[in-house]
Amino acid sequence: MSAKQQHPFHLVELSPWPILTAFSLLFVTLGVVFLMHGHSMAEYFSIFGGGAVIFCSYHWWKDVIKEGRVGHHHTEKVRMGLRIGMALFILSEAMFFFGFFFSFFLARFFPAGILEGLWVTGEGLWPPKGIQTFDPWDIPFMNTLILLLSGTTVTWAHYAITQNDQRNSVMALGITVLLGIAFTAFQAYEYHHAAFKLTDGIYAANFYLATGFHGLHVIIGTIFLTVCYFRAKNGHFIGGNGHLGFEFAAWYWHFVDVVWLFLFVFVYVLGR
Repeated sequence: MSAKQQHPFHLVELSPWPILTAFSLLFVTLGVVFLMHGHSMAEYFSIFGGGAVIFCSYHWWKDVIKEGRVGHHHTEKVRMGLRIGMALFILSEAMFFFGFFFSFFLARFFPAGILEGLWVTGEGLWPPKGIQTFDPWDIPFMNTLILLLSGTTVTWAHYAITQNDQRNSVMALGITVLLGIAFTAFQAYEYHHAAFKLTDGIYAANFYLATGFHGLHVIIGTIFLTVCYFRAKNGHFIGGNGHLGFEFAAWYWHFVDVVWLFLFVFVYVLGR
């Protein structure tokens, strides 16, 4: 199937990676559930599942890259379908954060609610008594600047790729990856020095769920861009080879940037 496709359909060879990835994620889920219940097998399930996910993801991505570069399966019609799929995926991720923000705003504006018997909050009092919030103009503001700068560097990389400038595209992607790592490191430091824990009430639960889920997206986006960095070093995106993989990574990273701006304004600044 090495000849260039002439039809508009995304027909590729059968792959074992979707089903293997599904079972790997099942082991990760079981590990987390066992961990919550203090089961002795939790660590083994989590480590095996996590390692299997990484293994399957690596080979699955490798096959997708080969489909486009060697098999020439990614015709214009196929690329359009893949773009629609990525857009719908990002939209589904946005719905996750919509739910988190809805929960936060509900607790913020109506602090005495259905959880009053479990997590006591005073009427009109937010954050609840005993919660010492973060200073938004310290690490959160620094992380905001880091993500905004990373948005400019990933745009720089995109421009360099469109100009067939491999040197600058590699440099810009490398800087973006380092900025993503820096953001994660600062957030880990912030969590380590937090004055409240996940179990300290409805404010803490909403805070860690929203910011932690975003932090997970930053880690995934950093991995995505790291793959693009090594592909750019190998010249995959220049000379008319196409750059659909990088395009999706850039979309995802800009989504992460925008979500953080909402988190910074509504959770860190206005949520104090």
